[in-house]
Amino acid sequence: QVQLVESGGGLVQAGGSLRLSCAASGRTFSSYAMGWFRQAPGKEREFVTAISWSGGNTYYADSVKGRFTISRGNAKNTVYLQMNSLKPEDTAVYYCAADRERFGRTIATMMRVDTYDYWGQGTQVTVSS
Repeated sequence: QVQLVESGGGLVQAGGSLRLSCAASGRTFSSYAMGWFRQAPGKEREFVTAISWSGGNTYYADSVKGRFTISRGNAKNTVYLQMNSLKPEDTAVYYCAADRERFGRTIATMMRVDTYDYWGQGTQVTVSS
């Protein structure tokens, strides 16, 4: 069992930056691929970014490419989401998620909510215009 706890959300002006963290419990964190998703009010949860278990591969939604960066620190059991040049449309609850499957995932699979086995409780990000 893995528990995920997000932190770092808050209120920021458009153009600003935030860094989200997701701390994971459990000794097998380094073997999990990790993803960040977000959900705005009245909308479905959507993919933001993901990183392979090794950290060697990263994937981004087109809407955040060039502005957001995912990274992981396996020694600290933590995955990070650096968000720059934030826009009001980035306002949402941000969730991190863990995928137990190490191999065979396609990019399309990594973008699916149902690929992931464990989820955090979410952290609110609000970007004011």
